[in-house]
Amino acid sequence: MRILPILLSAAFVLTSAGCRPAPRPEAVGTPAATVTSSAPWNMKDKITKTDAEWRQQLSAEQFRVLREHGTERAFSGAFARSHDPGTYHCAACGLDLFGADAKFESGTGWPSFWRPIAEGHVGSTEDRGFFMTRTEVHCARCDGHLGHVFDDGPAPTGKRFCINSASLTFEKTR
Repeated sequence: MRILPILLSAAFVLTSAGCRPAPRPEAVGTPAATVTSSAPWNMKDKITKTDAEWRQQLSAEQFRVLREHGTERAFSGAFARSHDPGTYHCAACGLDLFGADAKFESGTGWPSFWRPIAEGHVGSTEDRGFFMTRTEVHCARCDGHLGHVFDDGPAPTGKRFCINSASLTFEKTR
């Protein structure tokens, strides 16, 4: 009887956290999906690298999250509690993704944003892992896994982009 509470707790954590299992080996390092909207940056600047090239550039944790679709533990990321003004960039390619002005406290333990910094900077694809359907979000330039987007965010978008800190870098404004 003790297993049921554990399973229910695990299901809650996975659904609220936006976790995703590691992709099948043939999917690692391949583009997750096409960009779902027009991009203000030049699409010719799309970045494609081998896993070996990404491993050289990224930390082990960044590689796990960005290239293997991993998820960091709740409340463990560097930006989970950050309130500084500035811009969040893709840790793999540097594309600006989210402004601190769109960050809000969701209580999930991951940085949450109600909109990307610009249309076309964040792409999405359907994620059918863990016996549910969710929307995965990725960097539109390098296809790095960022997290997931949910429809329980604040106005005006109603969106909650639940993002892993390991997939981001931050440029503070003065």
